[in-house]
Amino acid sequence: MANVITLGAGSLSLAQLRQVLVAPVRVEIAPSALGALDAGAAAVANIIDSGATVYGINTGFGLLANTRIAREDLETLQKNLVLSHACGVGALLPDAIVRLMTVLKMASLSRGASGVRRETVLALKALLDAEVYPCIPAKGSVGASGDLAPLAHLSAVLIGWGEARVNGRILPAVEALAIAGLKPMVLGPKEGLALLNGTQFSTAVALAGLFAAEDVFAAALAAGAMSVDALKGSDTPFDPRIHALRGQPGQIDVAAMLRGLIAGSEIRESHRHECGKVQDPYSLRCQPQVMGAVLDVLRSAARMLETEACGVTDNPLVFADTGEVLSGGNFHAEPVAFAADMIAMALCEIGNISERRTSILVDPKMSGLPAFLVRESGLNSGFMIAQVTAAALVSENKMLAHPAVVDTVPTSANQEDHVSMAAHGARRLLDMADNAAGVVAIELLSAAQGLDFLRPLRSSAPVERTHAEVRSQVAPYEQDRYFAPDIERASAIVRSGWFRSIAGALLPSES
Repeated sequence: MANVITLGAGSLSLAQLRQVLVAPVRVEIAPSALGALDAGAAAVANIIDSGATVYGINTGFGLLANTRIAREDLETLQKNLVLSHACGVGALLPDAIVRLMTVLKMASLSRGASGVRRETVLALKALLDAEVYPCIPAKGSVGASGDLAPLAHLSAVLIGWGEARVNGRILPAVEALAIAGLKPMVLGPKEGLALLNGTQFSTAVALAGLFAAEDVFAAALAAGAMSVDALKGSDTPFDPRIHALRGQPGQIDVAAMLRGLIAGSEIRESHRHECGKVQDPYSLRCQPQVMGAVLDVLRSAARMLETEACGVTDNPLVFADTGEVLSGGNFHAEPVAFAADMIAMALCEIGNISERRTSILVDPKMSGLPAFLVRESGLNSGFMIAQVTAAALVSENKMLAHPAVVDTVPTSANQEDHVSMAAHGARRLLDMADNAAGVVAIELLSAAQGLDFLRPLRSSAPVERTHAEVRSQVAPYEQDRYFAPDIERASAIVRSGWFRSIAGALLPSES
């Protein structure tokens, strides 16, 4: 745990959030944040002592908000809330997402506006320090009133219920707590509600989707550059003067990146002045326009998620300076739902334009290369079905990209009558990123094969570096062979983030 992240010392950056997802980190809480926690908890205690009735502190919840709870039942109220809301179903979240989710919940609580004690936040820190990850089913949230079911499973472990994963083993909560040096907690007034309210599940999963989309985006830029050379395409469409006249920032940035990726190519120079083609197909020459728009969308979604990651999203909120407790709706995950839908559409378009380039590469009428990128085609089918696989993946992503945010189903006896559906809007992103990674991997294999047919001419240094990375994992395709392992190895390069070293400068979490 070399990296240290301090909560309460400023906002968390996308780079820090990605660090949390990639590997365990040490999380500290700034002294100022501990002071804010103490002040918020004291404000809640004062309300209890005053005998006032305040929602979330000494009342029921949702439709039962008008039911006052006796002081001697407040601890039972919080326990009942957690246990009754732990209704998740489906596969368990991976440890990395649980880790990020826990950090986001700590960051929110550490602002001091949730009314929880410092001991509660320090207990979450102890779980992180010991790499004890609550078992959280992936399904069951509608993204308002917060991610109730997933956060209830996170919180249940603190009070000794449920299960947690430690070094890959699933243990009962009490045993897992002991590994972290903890005993089951008794939650104070409002603490159960503060733990369960919030958008941390949706935000953590959406961030994981964003970072996966970044990896696919970077790989697709490198693959697109290699396809341009493999198809003897033109770099004229990347001329900065074209893009300056339109003024779209992502388009300008992507055009500059593509110019840099192709600069110095012998292949480009070999046909610069004697070329029979007037124009390249859109999937080659409109890469700045398409991928630039994708980049702008990813940047916008990233800003929304970065803001949400540092926000206070439970309810009601405690303002210790005045002693007021205000009930609002920060738990509504509409910003996360919109961000997730934007990322989904971006992943669709990355795959769509990549698959079109693969289609050109395998078509001898358009590519000038051997049919399906293999010698003795007919005897060999070559990349014929690899392109079919890419087509299947992009079509599946189109179905998955249907916007989640436009759907709503009233819950809690119509008290919660409009919800965001951010949770599954975010959750599908990882499947979509996997699909898009497969599509781009197939283009990488196809473009690398195309370059092999153009030897001894060499491409640019960045494209040759990409080609070498592909060839370090997958040999040239000389004749038909069992193809699936090739695609998986190329997909693994895409998912690994290796292409951040080629085109990472444009990515939101790298800038």
